[in-house]
Amino acid sequence: MIYVIATTQMKPEARDDYIRGHKACIAETRKEKGCVSYEGHVSVNDPNLYVVVERWETRDDLTAHSKAPHSKVWREYSTPLRATPTVIEIISDGKIEKF
Repeated sequence: MIYVIATTQMKPEARDDYIRGHKACIAETRKEKGCVSYEGHVSVNDPNLYVVVERWETRDDLTAHSKAPHSKVWREYSTPLRATPTVIEIISDGKIEKF
């Protein structure tokens, strides 16, 4: 099992657009092979911090997700709505990889 935690600081004025836009990505991602779960959340401590929690059956499934057409559309849409780059942590077997 592969776990992914992705955090993004949203621009305050773009918060609603960011969250609304991610819903389409969530719906498409959940249809992908190997997607066990894929959810977006807002931090209770920081209303502009968006956290995505994902679970994948294999690393290959996660790699395929990163190349999916809807992922590319999401990256292009969301980039101008972010205050900082997204931080992604991949967790598997107690090891943390950052990219």
